[in-house]
Amino acid sequence: MTLRTVFFISDSTGITAETFGNAILNQFDFDALHIRLPFTDTVDKAHQAVRQINHAALVDGNRPIVFTTLVNVDVLNVISQGSQGMLLDMFGTFVHPLENELQLKSNHRIGRFSDASKSKKYDERIEAINFSLAHDDGQSNRDLEHSDVILVGVSRSGKTPTSLYLAMQYGLKASNYPLIPEDFDRQQLPPALVPHKAKIFGLTIQPERLSEIRNERRPNSKYAALENCRMEVAEAEAMMRRAGIRWLSTTTKSIEEIATTILQEIRPERLSY
Repeated sequence: MTLRTVFFISDSTGITAETFGNAILNQFDFDALHIRLPFTDTVDKAHQAVRQINHAALVDGNRPIVFTTLVNVDVLNVISQGSQGMLLDMFGTFVHPLENELQLKSNHRIGRFSDASKSKKYDERIEAINFSLAHDDGQSNRDLEHSDVILVGVSRSGKTPTSLYLAMQYGLKASNYPLIPEDFDRQQLPPALVPHKAKIFGLTIQPERLSEIRNERRPNSKYAALENCRMEVAEAEAMMRRAGIRWLSTTTKSIEEIATTILQEIRPERLSY
């Protein structure tokens, strides 16, 4: 199949359109050029978007696919009437039927962040992000009792991106604590973690993959050597088993899958909105 251009158009950030659109596109195996057009909130910007869509149609020789989450009807009409793309209007598909079902009118609010300055949940997320950054890679043992979750595992097993994802998406205060050779020599959890065992979740990884990741950072070092990685992973997993800590392998899992598993185990109520 020839290249198709996919547009994600929104009068806000475009994250919702892109997330939803990609979830659908992942069901199909084809080459696509993704273009996000955020903050398309005026008729003039809509005409600019139409010109881009129609140019892509001419160059590709195929109709572009256009995902929109546009609230402004005038903006949406310009794109739906003037573009040569296949339009998939997510609000029209879902919001209007829900209005009929609920017998309520949508508030037509633009974007999830439009009331950020007044949102308690937004403030909590910012606080959680700052907390997670301050407690990254064992930088600080202070306030561990205020952590919602403490991630442990060997260096480069995925703790930092997971803790930041939990903070950004769910407002969780996530600390992460690397397990190092000194911990393996003691054959027990670091003393600072013992009082907070109920909040601890472990991450592990296949040694071969760990070696690849570490070689990108410190090539040809003992730190990245496969034998050293095998030793660290084996010791870390043995320690977590002895301590009765829940853990999973990040080798083939996405950040989203890892975070969801942690939430199910540590804070299941955060999966409810």
